[in-house]
Amino acid sequence: MLLRLAGHLSLAIAFLSCVFPLLAEENTPPKISPKHATEMKAGLDLFRSSVGQTLASSCLKCHGGESVKADFDLSTRDKLLASGYVEQGDAANSYLMALLRHDEEPHMPLRAEKLSDEKIAAIAQWIDLGAPYDKPLVDAAKPTAADQDKASDFWSLQPLATIAPSAVTSDWVKSPIDRFVWKKLNEQGITPNPTADRRTLIRRAYFDLLGLPPTPEEVAAFVADQDPEAYGQLIDRLLDSPHYGERWARHWMDVARFAESFGYEQDTDRPHAYHYRDFLIQALNDDLPYDQFVAWQLAGDEIAPQNPLAQMATGFLGAGAFPTQLTEAEFEQARYDELDDVVATTGTAFLGLTIGCARCHDHKFDPITSADYYRMASTFTTTTRSLAELDVPTDAAAKPVTVQVNTEGGKKIPHLADSRGFPHFYTTTHFLTRGDVAQKGEVAEFGFPAVLRDGHPRDYWKAQEVPSESALSYRRTALANWMTDTEAGAGGLLARVIVNRLWHHHFGRGIVATPSDFGVQGDPPSHPALLEWLAVDLIHNGWRLKRMHKQIMTSQTYMQSAAANGEQLAADPQNVLLWRHAPRRLEAEGVRDAMLSVSGQLDRTMFGPGTLDEGMNRRSVYFFIKRSRLIPTMMLFDWPEHLVSIGSRSETTTAPQALSMMNSPHTRSYAESFAAASPSGSVEARITAAYQKAVQRDPTEQELKTAAAFVAAQAERDGSGGEQGALVDLCQALFGLNEFIYID
Repeated sequence: MLLRLAGHLSLAIAFLSCVFPLLAEENTPPKISPKHATEMKAGLDLFRSSVGQTLASSCLKCHGGESVKADFDLSTRDKLLASGYVEQGDAANSYLMALLRHDEEPHMPLRAEKLSDEKIAAIAQWIDLGAPYDKPLVDAAKPTAADQDKASDFWSLQPLATIAPSAVTSDWVKSPIDRFVWKKLNEQGITPNPTADRRTLIRRAYFDLLGLPPTPEEVAAFVADQDPEAYGQLIDRLLDSPHYGERWARHWMDVARFAESFGYEQDTDRPHAYHYRDFLIQALNDDLPYDQFVAWQLAGDEIAPQNPLAQMATGFLGAGAFPTQLTEAEFEQARYDELDDVVATTGTAFLGLTIGCARCHDHKFDPITSADYYRMASTFTTTTRSLAELDVPTDAAAKPVTVQVNTEGGKKIPHLADSRGFPHFYTTTHFLTRGDVAQKGEVAEFGFPAVLRDGHPRDYWKAQEVPSESALSYRRTALANWMTDTEAGAGGLLARVIVNRLWHHHFGRGIVATPSDFGVQGDPPSHPALLEWLAVDLIHNGWRLKRMHKQIMTSQTYMQSAAANGEQLAADPQNVLLWRHAPRRLEAEGVRDAMLSVSGQLDRTMFGPGTLDEGMNRRSVYFFIKRSRLIPTMMLFDWPEHLVSIGSRSETTTAPQALSMMNSPHTRSYAESFAAASPSGSVEARITAAYQKAVQRDPTEQELKTAAAFVAAQAERDGSGGEQGALVDLCQALFGLNEFIYID
């Protein structure tokens, strides 16, 4: 039962993030009886003297003035009472009071100081007196056509603009990116940092592109190389490494909410789902143009049916959770929930738009209507998780392999409810009133949000050549065409979102700090002109992500040191203006993979089925992701729960993380291998070699002295292990250094 609730949680989170529960029907406020006249007069006096002003100044802007958020409109008394937030004559049981007193979340006023106790008490007394108004707070409370037009003018929904980098004069500037950044810094009087030392640069580049540390030999060679092109050549070599695809596939797996089980209480495995992960690795290594990368995930079976990678790519659509055991009453609701998962993830992953918020009502903030939502959902009406036999290339030769795909007319994945008549899909998708299957409206014809199709009809993007007698509808091909159309469709926004995701993973913070929300509720871009320039540059250069990586990583902005001083920190404590390269902690995969690499235990075998064995020596991207049995040590370092699309992982610092480094048998095993591989020689030489391998530098004189004393003391304390056993302890201690898991 707990897992079933967890499965439903993804829908609930998406819903609650947009709007509080809506009432099914309007409530008509009761008439005031004569015996309440005195109380109502007192209430009116209180409204005129204080409460009205408090509501107007602290609440009205979001709840009846400029917009109506959370379906709470207090512009008139009727609308206040109809909202359900206030129990007339009963402040103690009014939801509004719980929010104002911060007994319930979200605390109100949102993003502002709590109201004073006096103001809260006055509002409570006013509600107890019947919540009377002497006049409406505004003439009209509903958003107007002008409001909708204003929302449609939002920056992220506009066509891409061609912006030339600023003409600046500075020795610091090395690339067009630096021109945009320098201009902002100069306006604020902030001096950016100089270039980081070469040891820092190679370590940063290796972890960013491969998720693995460089060897001491690679560091020494790069530091000694005086060729001005050495750094650019290093980036090229890393981008050509097969481990690049493994590193960046893991980032996209977060966005795609990828897992290899259905979730809910049964949590049945999907043993053939791993091919989607393998597609991501291969596609990224091949530098598949991003527009094609997107199109294949939406409709690879329609666009390139003879290409196994294109078929594997459709695993994106079916990666979400789904209940495999249902009662008859749940069949149709579950299918609409499944469509919602696909629409919501498609919107946030590719476009940074919370389209899923329009399932029950028009989007409260962005210009996306409920009709837009259902038309987009109908694109996937007959698409189901299926199994296909594909000739998947291997090192030796192509061989037939069973692959989970998402298609129409295919061999459906067996379902526990099959024998009870669950149809897997319904032939039509209906508009639903408030998202309720019991309140069906007319059939929804497939289409795309009007705000991103420049007045064109949906047929504008239809597939030009459709094979006769095909089981495929080619609606998803139309969706892919619209999504990647930079002139009349959503292609401009698509480009903005992906370059921002790259920036986010290289700097720890995107130009838009909310990488999966480019809507009104998301953060505005810190460098809007730079974001436009990067998006246009990506499109004009064939949507090639590897080129964009190099463009970013060879900029002076990226190559800065991480040093900080008081003046810079005071002026821009969050480094929004990019005056330094802020240190970042490795993700869970990076921490584990670095220990495997440094210890010499790393098995570099690529592709194929994953495992739940925490002791495996392959990279962490090859863990089998079972929603009810996530890898414990990965969860310690903020591994996602794989229920909904994640654009940015949380980063916590907790005691169990350190305890794991100290007590985990796996960490101890890595330390033993690390120590065993250390070269022969003096203790000082072995300590130096351990530092070079773990943190890519020599120990300081004080560190060497302290470590040597530690090894001697441990060897004396542990007679059986001697010096070798003490070196194991030292190697394990090195894993616990902040420097080991943080990248400058």
